Amino acid sequence: MKRKLLAVILAVSMFTALTACGSSEASAPAAEAAAETTETAETAEAEVATGEAGALTGTLKMGMIGPLTGAAALYGNAVNNAAQIAVDEINAADAGFKIEYNGQDDEHDAEKSVNAYNTLKDWGVQVIVGSVTTTPCVAVSAEANSDRIFMLTPSASSTTVTEGKDNMFQLCFSDPNQGSASAQYIKDNALAEKIAVIYNNSDAYSTGIYQKFQEAADSIGLSVVSVTTFTDDTANDFSVQISEAQTAGAELLFLPIYYTPASLIMQQAAAIGYDVTMFGVDGMDGILTLEGFDTSLAEGVMLLTPFSADATDDATVSFVAKYNEKFGETPSQFAADGYDCPYAIYTALKYYAEKNGGLDVTDMGYDKLCEILISVFSNPDFSVDGITGAGMTWTAEGEVNKAPKAVVIKDGVYVGL
Repeated sequence: MKRKLLAVILAVSMFTALTACGSSEASAPAAEAAAETTETAETAEAEVATGEAGALTGTLKMGMIGPLTGAAALYGNAVNNAAQIAVDEINAADAGFKIEYNGQDDEHDAEKSVNAYNTLKDWGVQVIVGSVTTTPCVAVSAEANSDRIFMLTPSASSTTVTEGKDNMFQLCFSDPNQGSASAQYIKDNALAEKIAVIYNNSDAYSTGIYQKFQEAADSIGLSVVSVTTFTDDTANDFSVQISEAQTAGAELLFLPIYYTPASLIMQQAAAIGYDVTMFGVDGMDGILTLEGFDTSLAEGVMLLTPFSADATDDATVSFVAKYNEKFGETPSQFAADGYDCPYAIYTALKYYAEKNGGLDVTDMGYDKLCEILISVFSNPDFSVDGITGAGMTWTAEGEVNKAPKAVVIKDGVYVGL
């Protein structure tokens, strides 16, 4: 391309000389040729800057931050595994564009998550999928907002993740949406007349969902007869909370919590013979693969999720088959959201390239790329079809719009309702 541009410049010089030295009869065609050649030079310069007109080209450095070890490792590994599948698919399907992928472990710890972020910066990261869990994501998103690095989290659902940060977008439902949608689903399907809630009041994710659930329950006439809490430090003995719910006559336990404490609640409720319907949110997804857990205790548990592994559409069937083959288990909704994240970013970049005459992302500064992605994700005309939602769009505040699905655990698997 540089040789072509040099030839163009020489041609312009030659035409200029001919125009100056030739007769008046020759000056008109020479001027026309010079103008045409100048236009070609400008086109060539544009091609140097953007690549083939309308095409997305180059290599994108994409990082992921999540818990690959520790108590929340099921979430992080699900996201990391599925994101890698998506990256491999994109790289195989697009000859002109590639993604270089780098997943980092944060052990579900805010300080370690920031360390992982700095590791990715040193590597030259341009966009980040993550962080996977809420508290680390709040810490990392503040750093990324200051640095101007675009982030798309698959599963950090608290509004504090995106609040005041235009570079931070969610592919998962926000906590308020999960709380209100759960209350409405319980009401619409007449699942119980008396409801008890057990939530983690030291966790932003759990607290945010509970608060919106309670607000919605009060509005639509659900009877919440018991509300008890725990903290990360006391998440091993739930006898008091379970006993209070049972004494209050609760027919349904709403559990806006992660799968580890949920598994203990199921074990301890069964131990005292408390047969109660349990209803969770996306943090409970993954309980079926929890090591040492008796999955029969989760029989009949319901939860709202954007993904059901038993769906029959081609994209879901293909993804579930690939995940099963590669990792030997059925993917959770965390995996599904992790799979959709690279595709959402890829689709956004292609959208921009098509609207702006092409885009070459190789060595593009993350700040420039951040502004491009913000402009696309905030555009109401932009949408993404993924396995966790068709026609997904985003608000300027980073919240995704997509419809939830209800699933129930039957015979050790999730079944769509």
